[in-house]
Amino acid sequence: MSTYEKNQEAIEKVRDLIKGIDVAMLTTISSDGLVSRPMSTQEVEFDGDLWFMTQKDKSVYRELLENKNVNLAYVDKSYVSVRGEAELIEDRAKLKELWSPMYEKFFGVSSDDPSLVLIKVKAETAEYWEAGNRMKLVKNMFKKLTGKENDESDLNKTVELD
Repeated sequence: MSTYEKNQEAIEKVRDLIKGIDVAMLTTISSDGLVSRPMSTQEVEFDGDLWFMTQKDKSVYRELLENKNVNLAYVDKSYVSVRGEAELIEDRAKLKELWSPMYEKFFGVSSDDPSLVLIKVKAETAEYWEAGNRMKLVKNMFKKLTGKENDESDLNKTVELD
């Protein structure tokens, strides 16, 4: 299997795991340390990039100006942690494409407001834990708590996305 095929397979796996999970915890780095906050994912067709929306007066905007390294955590039936680099994008056409009337209530502004900005996260790696077998997950967590964990766990996997 070529590197491209492996990359596409990894992206498809992550896409399947995060599909339908609307909110991710976005972790940024502030002058005080790590900060996490819930963010609504704007594009569900994950292709290696994830999109979010914020305003220039928010702390997340200032933090990303200083340090572009981020982590995203998605939780549902499985757990997915995505590490990547964020870019602040001022693209009115893309913003309008992703805009929803509920954002007007949330942000208190229209899609034309110049304070709105997009956050594009280019995923570099993703680690996921498939929790389909609850008993296996509980056993693995117990092993970790008792210090008897095995590095050969079949519950999680890390994949390169770039």
